[in-house]
Amino acid sequence: MRDDFINARNLKLWPNLGMRATFGLIALELAKLDEKLIILTGDVSTSAGLDRYRKNYPEKYIDVGIAEQNLIGIAAGLASEGHNVFTTTFAPFQTIRCLEQIKVNLGYMKHKVCMVGLASGLVLGNLGYTHCCIEDIGALRSIPNLSIVSPADTTELAKALLEFYNSKNSMYIRLTGGSNVPQIFDNEYKFKLGMSKTLKKGDDVAIISTGTMLKTALETAEILSKSNISAEVINFSSIKPIDKKKILEIGNKFGLTATIEEHNIIGGLGSAVSECLSAESSKTKQLFFGIDDKYTKGGEYQFLLDKFNLKAEKISKMIIKHLK
Repeated sequence: MRDDFINARNLKLWPNLGMRATFGLIALELAKLDEKLIILTGDVSTSAGLDRYRKNYPEKYIDVGIAEQNLIGIAAGLASEGHNVFTTTFAPFQTIRCLEQIKVNLGYMKHKVCMVGLASGLVLGNLGYTHCCIEDIGALRSIPNLSIVSPADTTELAKALLEFYNSKNSMYIRLTGGSNVPQIFDNEYKFKLGMSKTLKKGDDVAIISTGTMLKTALETAEILSKSNISAEVINFSSIKPIDKKKILEIGNKFGLTATIEEHNIIGGLGSAVSECLSAESSKTKQLFFGIDDKYTKGGEYQFLLDKFNLKAEKISKMIIKHLK
């Protein structure tokens, strides 16, 4: 499928809008290219940036209301009839609420659907943990025939949505970050399931990150450099399948590896990396940065990131402590 809509103009616009609004704009472009496209939502056309899409392509849009289990069932039925189906609602409702339907209809029966989880992680912290989603990767990672992607920026989001067309399995795309997401990749960036991307080479510590935490990982490396610590930064947007070869290279090269994610430290990226390292002889020690397996009181996004040590200043201090 053509990707010429990933151009200089859009790459300047999208980061200022954030992941959700960008998804809606990309959907408009996909509708022009794909006559078999249908997008289903759970009463979130505005939240998903899909109002213009809904008005321009009413025949390619279905709102099932606040009935997420039906969302997956209907999506699977449409996929079985040859449609390219995208579903979207807020991450906890897209995943946890309809976990059985995902398991049976997408994993077991292998109907191919692309699920887009809006506002995952801690960005909706003011609404508490009914709307924050720190469990989605862990819950879905154990379901066969399902890929999981957490884009680092809006460019990678566009590339991941296009990759769905080349994938044989259903895909869950986890959107993190707020209304302004810094651009990291340009339109020359190549995204492929199961492949990582090294953004910065280093010798003293490996920093593995996913989603919009990649920007934090780069900031951490910059802080560490001021203490003469050379950090390698690797983007693992593809969490399942994961780049096992790269993880084993890291395990053999570095004495310390840090994983950074906006997710429970149990079941997410850190766990996936640890599983690979433990299967082979490895000299690296792993530090897990994420939500420390707890629900706290709600709060503003930046406050919660700081509370869970997901700011570059705190991460760098802990890395320095372990290196010493």
